[in-house]
Formats: sequence, structure tokens, C-alpha cells
Amino acid sequence: MKKEEAEKRIATLTLEINEHNHKYYVFSQPVISDREFDRMLEELIKLETEFPNLLKPNSPSQRVGGAITKEFATVRHKYAMLSLGNTYNEEELLEFDTRVRKQLGDDFEYACELKFDGVAISLTYVDGQLVQAATRGDGVQGDDVTANVRTICSIPLTLPQGDYPDRFEVRGEIFMHRHEFDRINSQRATDGATSYANPRNFASGTLKMQDSAEVARRNLDCFIYGFYADEEIFANHFEAMHRIKSWGFKVSDMLVKCKDMTGVLSYIADVEKDRLQLGFDIDGVVIKVNSHLQQAELGFTAKSPRWAISYKYKAESVTTRLLAITYQVGRTGAITPVANLEPVWLGGTTVKRASLHNADIIEKLDVREGDFVYVEKGGEIIPKITGVDIAKREPDSTPHVYATHCPECGTALQRTEGEVQHYCPNEGGCPPQLKGKIEHFVSRKAMDIDTLGSARIDMLYEKGLVKNVADIYSLDYDALIGLESEKEDEVGEVRKTSFQEKTVANLIEGIAISRKQPMEKVLFALGIRHVGDTVAKKLAAHFHSFQNLARATREELIAVPEIGEVIADSIIAFFEVAANADVVKKLAEYGLQMEVVHNETNAPLSDKLKGKSFVVSGTFVKFTREELKSLIERHGGKNSSSVSSKTSFLLAGNDSGPAKIEKATQNKVAVISEEEFEQLIA
Repeated sequence: MKKEEAEKRIATLTLEINEHNHKYYVFSQPVISDREFDRMLEELIKLETEFPNLLKPNSPSQRVGGAITKEFATVRHKYAMLSLGNTYNEEELLEFDTRVRKQLGDDFEYACELKFDGVAISLTYVDGQLVQAATRGDGVQGDDVTANVRTICSIPLTLPQGDYPDRFEVRGEIFMHRHEFDRINSQRATDGATSYANPRNFASGTLKMQDSAEVARRNLDCFIYGFYADEEIFANHFEAMHRIKSWGFKVSDMLVKCKDMTGVLSYIADVEKDRLQLGFDIDGVVIKVNSHLQQAELGFTAKSPRWAISYKYKAESVTTRLLAITYQVGRTGAITPVANLEPVWLGGTTVKRASLHNADIIEKLDVREGDFVYVEKGGEIIPKITGVDIAKREPDSTPHVYATHCPECGTALQRTEGEVQHYCPNEGGCPPQLKGKIEHFVSRKAMDIDTLGSARIDMLYEKGLVKNVADIYSLDYDALIGLESEKEDEVGEVRKTSFQEKTVANLIEGIAISRKQPMEKVLFALGIRHVGDTVAKKLAAHFHSFQNLARATREELIAVPEIGEVIADSIIAFFEVAANADVVKKLAEYGLQMEVVHNETNAPLSDKLKGKSFVVSGTFVKFTREELKSLIERHGGKNSSSVSSKTSFLLAGNDSGPAKIEKATQNKVAVISEEEFEQLIA
């Protein structure tokens, strides 16, 4: 076949396959057999293999996946993906309705739709072609998951001719049908593998897989619920959703208009009654003012639109027997009591454990071993005990006596007056605390070795390969390859952890890259009490090396701006411990940056902000918070975490905390935007 003939045939096959995909996955109305569809797809793949120059990114052949994504690039959203305010009862909904009517009067209507329990996604189309798919992230920027999203058959890759803008964006929710989730778990059980916990987390994990072919095999789906473009082309949300449905997008049929809150409450009740028969998970209903003009009039708060709210259904609750109360030690030494339960089905998973938080909660609820307790699971948080069925309590039951010693190392527990938590003070010898220090060391704001999660750190510690942070740099391929372990998580589910070829390669590469992190990152990573990332920067800038810092006297430390007696004493105490000094020495031997190295990324730029103090709050369009803080310091300014009368500016972005804005107003502190900050340093 000649290239011209192949090009025509590919165009015909693409059009037909897209039409059949749409009929099958959006309308559930197939008109040809699976075998006929497979033959068409096989022919298309064969032609694209023979004529690779004719393969387009949005070809239907890309639905089967195959692209490998080692890293997901971060992309900025053109339109911020704000979160919705939540409400859990009728009174709060009526309060929302009152606020809306106070500004709009009574001449408006609501649009109500399902609140899907999945992963929010932003899809950008240019000239009818899908060009980018991004996760929500922090609302300002997310991960580019385009290769994986192309495998989702209900998301159109190429739109048919229509009256859509040259460039626009739709928002939706990627999810997994329950029958598909059950099919995969059933197969895993047959294979002897651990079952997945719930469809939402499974969908989220699937979307971030490196192999798009594996994503394709998991049959994700997507409902669209939002439309964005530079020009307003629809009068209201209801109209927008019906129009984009005609363009080929999958929109839920359960979108309705309601004239008032009576209709909204009726819709909420109807959905709650039938939601278990939907075949996919929802956790509530979204209520929006329908008119786009009225939405604009109502505007936004720092975190969410004033014209929309979500009603979340009450968390599921069950009763089961409390078998025993045990204790977990956190990375800071904090002790958390855990209720070990008779296994019970709750929120799509079997629950074996629940948090009891602290001694005060146990005393308040009067929880005792052997009691029948009420367990609740809201969203996908760790289950919690909300009460006790006293009527079923055994006559010989006795109150629970809280632990006096650490369950891991036997050290006597301490509780500071005014605090609710008990602590184990054995920082240098308590295994969970040692592992916690390692977790902090590899975290993103510290050394940023993202391949080392808590499960892998647990395994390395238990196998004796890593006992302190310096041991990370002794790891090599031979020590890691093939390591495996199984461990129960917080809810009692067994999780398998292993080091395969790709994981080991990524970890060794991540460890090598971390050696280039600047001195202030290494200092922060060590987890010295009271030395956060801002303090670490100030100390590095003043002393220039670990050697100078370790030799500094109390007076010399206090002489550093904003370093008080508490921080000074903590630093001195850290270096006086021989094991800590030995770790610092080993890190230097492994080639980490133990001195300040000036380069183009941290070199001073000007003194325009000299004497000015900034608090940075919220998310921004052009810069991340860390980039803004760096610019402030490079122009001679100082960063602070809280607003006070000494603060010069509150640099506020989207989602900026209302408490900080209120405090800035009270203290007559100037609140500036990202653009105004750029003018200050221009």
C-alpha cells in the first residue's frame, strides 16, 4: 500500500473507531461486536507500524498504552482548580442559601450534580485535539498525566467538528467502576497477591503509573463536570454541560436544575437512597448557582467559590468488638493508642484497627478492652471510634490504664503540662523515632530522595542496612536488589514492599543527586529540634559551614538574627552527642555539601528588600512558595512564618489563610499580590 492510500485508510479507521468508542463507552450502545472492533484496531496499528510518520499522538491506537513515563512533569493550571466548601447537614445548606439570596435576591436557580469519589482531572483541547491532562495538585499546578489519560476510552482524544472554541478546558473526575475494581481484586486473590483497599485510591495510584499499557488494562472512566474558556460562551452551567455532551464528552445524566433549596434537599434525598446502585462511588452532591453571570457576581473566597458548595453524606458507622488497645510510636516520639478490632466491613474495606488519638479521648469515651464500639470512617481517613455501646459492656469490665512506658524501647513516657500527647524521650535509641528521622531526612523539603518511602525505610531498618541517615549513602545495587517484606498498615491491611530493578536504579540515582543539595538543606534534613528550613538557611548563611556551626558558642549563635536561646541550646545539645557528630562526619565523607556554595540559584540579587520582613501564604501562578521565599532572601529580605506587628508585607496568593489576612489587617500590615511583589523587586 502506498503512503497516500495508507493515510486515507488511517483517517477512515480513526473516524470509525472513535465513533464506536463513543457509542460504547459514553452511551453504552455498541453497534458492532468486540471482534469487529478489534479487527479495525489491529488494522490501524499495523498501518501505523508500517508508516510511522502517519502515527498521531491522539490516534485511537494510543488507547492501548505503551508509553513509559519516568517522571511526571509539573504544569501550571491556566484556571485555578479551587476546592469546594463542604457541608454535612441541612442547616448548613440553608445558611449557604441565605448567603446567596442576600446577594442575588430570589431570582436564581441551582444546578445539582453528583460528587464523584475519584481523582480530579483537567483536560485541555486545542483545535479539537486533547493536548494536556493534568491532576489537580495544589490547585495552581499539577502533574502532567497525558500519556495515561489517553488510555481512558470515555475521554475523547479528537473531537468531531463542532461549535467549540479553538482552545478550552474541561474538568472532570476519573474513577473506577466497582465491578472493575472487584474483578481486579478477585484476580489478585487468585494470584495470591494483596487486594487493593478501595476504588478511589486505586484509580489515583493507577493514574500515576509509569507504564501506560498497565493503565489501559485497568479500564478507568471519567465524568466531565466543568467547562472553562477565555470567552464566556454559555449562559449557565446546565447549558454548558449539555453542549459539551454533544461534543463527545461523558456527562452524568443525574445533573438537574432546582428552583430553590426545597428541590435541592429532595434531590439529595433521592440520590442518597439510590447511590449504592450507581455502580461507582460518590460521597455527596455538588450544588452550584446555575447562571455564570450570577456566579461571577458572587465571586470567590481565598479557597473556594461562593456560588457552589458540596453536601457530603454522613460517614458510615458500624459496631464491632474492641479486642485490645496497643500503642504506636511516631517519628517525633508521640504515642498514639490504637484500637485493635474484631474485623468489620466499613467504607469498602475490612477494618481491623482504629485510632484512639490520646489518653484524654480514651478517658472521655471510657473505652475499655472487650467493649462493643462504634467505628466511623469519613472519606478515606483512618477509622476512628466515636462511642461505646454501654448496654453490651461485660459486668467485670475495668477502665483502661494508659501506658507508662514506650512499647518499643521501654523508656518511661513523658507528658508536658498543657499537652494531650505522651512522648518517648529516647530519641537516639527508639526504633520508630530513628526511622522517623530517616523519613524526615529524605523528604521533599530536605534531601528529596522520593524513592525512599516509609515502607522501604522500615524494611531497610529491620534488615540492618540503615540505622541512621548516613547509612543511606552506603547502599548499593547488590545490597538492595530483590529485598522484599510484608507488613500491616494502619488499617490492618498487608502491604508488600520490594526492591526490583527499576526501583533500585531510581533510588541509587536519587541518592546520587541528593549529594548536590545545598548546606541549608542538609542542616534542615538532620532534624535538629527547633531548626526548621528557614532557621537552617539563616544558620548556613551566617556560619558558612558545618565545622563553624559545630564550634559556635551560645553567644555566637544568639548573635545570629532571629536565633534565640532555645534554638541555640538545641544546636549545642545536638553536636554534643557523639553519635550525631559521627553522622555529620560520615555525611561529609560521603560527599554531601557541608559548606555554602554560592551559585546562580542562591546568589544575592539586590538589597531592595533589606530590612523588610515577609510572610508568604497561599498558592501562586508564576512562582511556588519556595521560589518566592528564595527571591525575598536574595533581594535582602527576611521570611517569617507568622504575621506580627513587625511584619512588613503579607504576600497572599490563592488559598491564603483568612486568619493571616485578618491578623495583617489588625496589625496594619500591607497585603500584596504576586504581581505587586514583582514590582517591588523589578
